[in-house]
Formats: sequence, C-alpha cells, structure tokens
Amino acid sequence: MTSILPIRPESGASQRAAAKAAEYGLVQFGGRPPLGAYIKELWNRRHFAFELAKSRFRAQNEANRLGMGWVVLNPLIQACVYGLIFGVLLSGTTGTKPENYIAFLVIGVFSFSFFSGCFTDGAKSIVSNRGLVRTLHFPRAVLPIATVLQKLMELVAMVLVMAIIVCFTGELPELQWLMIIPAFALMSLFSAGVAFLAARLTVHMRDITQLIPFVNRLIFYMSGVFYLVGDRFADRGLAGRVLELNPMNVYLSLIRYSMLDSVRGAGAKHIEISATTWALAGGYGVVLFVVGFIFFWQAEGLYGRD
Repeated sequence: MTSILPIRPESGASQRAAAKAAEYGLVQFGGRPPLGAYIKELWNRRHFAFELAKSRFRAQNEANRLGMGWVVLNPLIQACVYGLIFGVLLSGTTGTKPENYIAFLVIGVFSFSFFSGCFTDGAKSIVSNRGLVRTLHFPRAVLPIATVLQKLMELVAMVLVMAIIVCFTGELPELQWLMIIPAFALMSLFSAGVAFLAARLTVHMRDITQLIPFVNRLIFYMSGVFYLVGDRFADRGLAGRVLELNPMNVYLSLIRYSMLDSVRGAGAKHIEISATTWALAGGYGVVLFVVGFIFFWQAEGLYGRD
C-alpha cells in the first residue's frame, strides 16, 4: 500500500535564495512573468521584432528569379484565376457582378492575402523557431508580432500595386482613399489576435497546421472576396446577417468603400457604411487582439519545452 507524503515546505535557505533573486530582478527560467512586466519587456524588444520582420521580408523568395516580385504576383495570379472562374466561366450562374468587378476582385484578394498570411505564418511562428525559443530569452510574443509586421511590409507593396490597378479600371484617387489606413490598421489588430491564438494552439497540437488551409479557404468563401455578401444573401434572413457581420467581410467592405466610388450607395450591388460598421471593425480588432495576447501570454512558460 502506497502512502501519500506531504509536500515538503521550502527550507529557509530556499526562501532566502528566492528573495535574493527577486531583489536582483532574476526570474525563474521558462516561467511566466506578470502581465505588466511581460508587456514592458515586449516593448523593450520592439526593435528586435522589427529587425526580425525586416530580415525575413528581405530573405523570402530570394532564391527565385523574380525575388520580392512574388509578394505581389501571388495575389495577382489568384485574382486572375478567380476572375476567370467566377467572372467569366460561371458568370451566368453566380448572379450579377458588382460594378467595376476587376477592381472589386483585386481589392478583395489582395486584402484577404494579408489576413491569410498572418493566420498561416502566425500559427507556425513558435514551432518553426524552436531553436530560437530554446536558446534565447525574450518574450515569445515577439514571434507572432514579427510575423504580422512582415506581412504589413508586404502589404505596403501590395497596396501600391492594388491602387495602380484600381486607377487603370477608371477609379480616380481621392481623399477618401486615406480611409484604408485605419481600415487596414484595425484589420492588422484582428489578424495579430488570430496569430496569437493560432500560435499557442499549434504548440499544443501540431496537427492544427494541417487544418488551417481548410479554415482559411472557408473564411475566404464566406467573406465576400469575389461577391457582395449583402446582395448574394439578402433573402437568407439570419444566416445572411451573420455573414454580413463576418469580421473579414466588414474589413473588406470598408476598404472597398474607401477606394471604389462605383460601389458606394444604397441598394443592390452597393456597399453601405455607417458608424456601426466602423464600431464593429474596431471592436473585432481590439477585442481579439487583447484576448489573443492574453491567451498566448498564459502559456509563456510552456513554449520551447517540447
């Protein structure tokens, strides 16, 4: 018969050693610091996060002949493929297309590519950097944040090309185009929150990386990338309303409304934007970022121990 032994209390020497360590600011290796201290340390490492993002931005696709050109070519090819399928081959079965469909589709594909990259690469930000996590002491949140910063650098190039394409379709630049800045900023907060959530879940269950492409595709088709959600599902009642409130549809609507004069207005084939739309975009971004960050921080002591 086994007996349960009482937990041995810390000795006086251990308590004195712990007090001395705290006096000099030493913490347990691999432990989780308090949230306030964690945020402060993360801010102190902001330059590390930026340099990490910048080095990865430069290194990607360097082995390819076109190099960084693939940052723009990938979403551009996707837009061409979806335009061919849904704009030409299936044009008779998918309903009437929105006005200036080329610009509408390009904005949708390019903008969604930013979110998709944050989601996919953010999920692997810890597991693909195990060597770095095991050998260096830094807040692990640096890695998902660096991923989002890298995608923001790519987004700058994509937005420039996107703006050129939109101009070629007949839309003229105007001050309202500047509204894409807060729209993308809120979308970045949302994407960072998703990256935090996915990064921690992937550490606990590696198989999630196999499911992410399917989840990404599902979000893609539900978010109105190549159609107007409000028009396509106007008669679907609650289901249509839920799809309209989909965070990605909200962000895409804000960006399109800012850049396309052809979709502004009321009724079918148009996008209506109100203060509620901006409130939803801000709420989605801030809430998911905070929830994702805290969820990620709670497992800080577990990263790199596999």
